[in-house]
Amino acid sequence: MAQYTGVPVSPGRVIGTIRSMAPPVAEPPAKEALPEGADREAEASRIPAAASAVQATLGRLAERAQGEARKILEATAQMAADPSLTQTAQGLVHSGGKTPERAVWEAGDQVATMLEGLGGYMAERATDVRDVRARIVAELRGEQAPGIPESEEPFVLTAIDLAPADTATLDPERVIALITSDGGPQSHTAILARQLGLPAIVAAKSIHEFADGTEVFVDAGLGTITDEVTEEHQHFAEAWAELQRNPLTYEGGGGVLGDGTRVRLLANIGGAKDAAAAAAANADGVGLFRTEFLFLDREDEPGVEEQTAAYAEAFTHFPGKKVVVRTIDAGADKPLPFLTDAEEPNPALGVRAYRTSWEKRSVLTNQLDAIAAAAQSSDVKAWVMAPMIATVTETEDFVSLCRERGLEPAGIMVETPAAAVTADRHLGACDFASIGTNDLTQYTMAADRQLGSLAHLNNPWQPSVLALVKATCDGARTAGGDPEAFGESANKPVGVCGEAAGDPGLAVVLVGLGVNSLSMTPRSLPAVAKVLSTVTLDQARELADRAVAARTAEDAVSAVRAGLPILGELGL
Repeated sequence: MAQYTGVPVSPGRVIGTIRSMAPPVAEPPAKEALPEGADREAEASRIPAAASAVQATLGRLAERAQGEARKILEATAQMAADPSLTQTAQGLVHSGGKTPERAVWEAGDQVATMLEGLGGYMAERATDVRDVRARIVAELRGEQAPGIPESEEPFVLTAIDLAPADTATLDPERVIALITSDGGPQSHTAILARQLGLPAIVAAKSIHEFADGTEVFVDAGLGTITDEVTEEHQHFAEAWAELQRNPLTYEGGGGVLGDGTRVRLLANIGGAKDAAAAAAANADGVGLFRTEFLFLDREDEPGVEEQTAAYAEAFTHFPGKKVVVRTIDAGADKPLPFLTDAEEPNPALGVRAYRTSWEKRSVLTNQLDAIAAAAQSSDVKAWVMAPMIATVTETEDFVSLCRERGLEPAGIMVETPAAAVTADRHLGACDFASIGTNDLTQYTMAADRQLGSLAHLNNPWQPSVLALVKATCDGARTAGGDPEAFGESANKPVGVCGEAAGDPGLAVVLVGLGVNSLSMTPRSLPAVAKVLSTVTLDQARELADRAVAARTAEDAVSAVRAGLPILGELGL
């Protein structure tokens, strides 16, 4: 028996056979050449044959894919059929005596460099060329092609990590669970898994000890993988399979606890398209509107009119409902050429988010003007908050800017331990707080959330992180509130909009700590609502106490899951 542990990022319990993603194709040695007297014509002829095989494989994958994924695969298949790559490679075999593998590698570099020099759309095709090059080399060597393996049967995918391009071929009908040895809870792999509702574990360092074909039980809620499959595991897996056949639904109106306590269940969005999907999922509003979608990949700041139109379009999907708008969160992993310093030695601890307004005030004031105009043209209940707040002076400054524009309520993101432990003073100066558990965890644990090697630290179940959530809620009670003004409790409202809110077990803990609203990816709404319905507020508080008092994050998870039998019944 072997059991390995990683960081859980998307719950679910399954039994399946492991299939490993092939590692990146190694570059053939630069001096690799054909032996003296080799038949160069025969060797060169292997290249178009390998390219045709790659084209056929990509074509089959495209036929099974949908939407944008299908377009990506079809375009890549066309690139494999492009004679410019194969003819260039064949020339290197004939004239230079290169091996077919080395010739394809060098020819791919030449074609990609040429496309990059053309700029624009053609430059974007350079990545496709290098992908095709690697696939042809793998075909010539008789190796597994890079990317997700083909299999007629559903399987558990293991990988070092998924590149963004790999996600185009990730079919949840075939991949029933995803386990990576690298990556972290906020990696694109983890985000994709949550969006798909795919059981997933990251940072499982020893997962590759399991050979392909090994049958395993994956508990993606606990973060464990074992090759000893028991009857209890079969029961859990059957419960998860039944949940997939008959998924839970959410009709809106908030999560209602067993004693009638109601918790708002909101959605995280990044623009109008996301807002439409969230509304279709019956979210009770928006708990996090990430406005930086409009700023990314641009050399210049978008104008007030453009911003106003974009925000107003998103607002149309939630008439009469609460939409919490976060002002631009630039910096760290989201640098902007017109706002942030690319040369900062430690951008996660640098001039990011609200702090960019210290030197470039107009970017923030222009955005607030646009939000105010968009709110006035719609009937949403627009709440506005600033990210990366550390001092009460910063809170007071931001609130004053909002008040000048008639933007109320005005609040802050609690992402720094400084804001959490002085929450009573912050909430005395603003109207509400929203806890960003992703950043709060990284700053509490002093662990860069982009580093897979620190993924075990970047876990929102860390008792120290939960203690800071409690401190924030305690501060809200001290500050008091005005339920008539904002339709919340008598305390200043505290929400959670980080990934932690979408974990059904952790959602119970957060409510028990005093959180008023939870915001998540829309797919998580039904499960969170269902699990909340099985506990009273007193029971949630008891489970929260257990989690905060736990010795480790793993102990906190185990203690809470032991008190929530519904998770096992649903296979979560």
